[in-house]
Amino acid sequence: MKIRIKRAGLMTTIQDLGRFNYLSQGVPVSGAMDRLSAQIANIALGNDPNDAVIEFTQSGASFIIEEDALICLSGDGASLKAGVARLPSHRPLFVPSGTPIYLENLALGYRTYLAVAGGWDVPEVLGSKSTYLTAKIGGLNGRSLKENNILKSTGKFTIAATTIWDAVKSDSINYPKWSIARNLFLPANRKIIRVVRSREFEWFDKPSTDNFLSFQYTLGHNSNRMGYQLRGPILKRAVEGELLSTAVAPGTIQVTHNGELVLLMADCQTTGGYPRIAQVLAVDLPLCAQLTPGDVINFKEIDWRQAEKLYIEQQAELRKLACTIEQLYT
Repeated sequence: MKIRIKRAGLMTTIQDLGRFNYLSQGVPVSGAMDRLSAQIANIALGNDPNDAVIEFTQSGASFIIEEDALICLSGDGASLKAGVARLPSHRPLFVPSGTPIYLENLALGYRTYLAVAGGWDVPEVLGSKSTYLTAKIGGLNGRSLKENNILKSTGKFTIAATTIWDAVKSDSINYPKWSIARNLFLPANRKIIRVVRSREFEWFDKPSTDNFLSFQYTLGHNSNRMGYQLRGPILKRAVEGELLSTAVAPGTIQVTHNGELVLLMADCQTTGGYPRIAQVLAVDLPLCAQLTPGDVINFKEIDWRQAEKLYIEQQAELRKLACTIEQLYT
């Protein structure tokens, strides 16, 4: 299974679920911005959820299937098209050799993920295939994909992936009738981002914390994989002094010296000196990953115990989904 990139689009990289064993050495997690969509794309093919996927930013990319391929697209940034035909997402998709494919904008989100049976074949760096552009490691030579780059599957198919392949292989584009209901893994209101309080929440005066949890924030246009600048009410400090550099993670919301918010994302640093007002729930980070510059969101506080429960329940449902597909095709 092999594809050739024809147009790379805005930013197209190889990602998996990230690298976690080198945080103490200052190496960021990186990985897919929308971990839910990346996992669903892999699960639909019978892959390991951590297999490497291609992360597309918005639309505009295109590629050619150079060898018969079993692929799956998941996410809100774009849909696949072959000629005038729109191809379904969130399900296995057999595409014969020689088929040109391009991504068409959906206007629903910002990022989309393409998995291939067996996962994309790139070297592991520090235990992950994720591209970290700043350090030029991971993915394909530590960089975004370019025109004429060739990407192949590892060829290491699970029994389920092999059975799916046998079931849908055809002379033309083919796919099963079922699909994964990705929306069921997400909150109904995608503009409300749930948070838990961070250590420095009480550093800010009551009007500021009330505003933080009441007023809208707009995603700035210079946001990227490292972090989002959020435009909204300016937060005022109730406690003076400086914070020693301390641990941060994807989903940490920091408050700058001028009272503005920065939401850290997949490629964020591992420590920071700005006070941390809140932490976005892991289950809501995929919503943040799909935000487009100019989108408006609200924050809602919940208890950390509830946040933990929601994460455990989501992971359990993803495991059930993987088991169901495995049982269906083995």
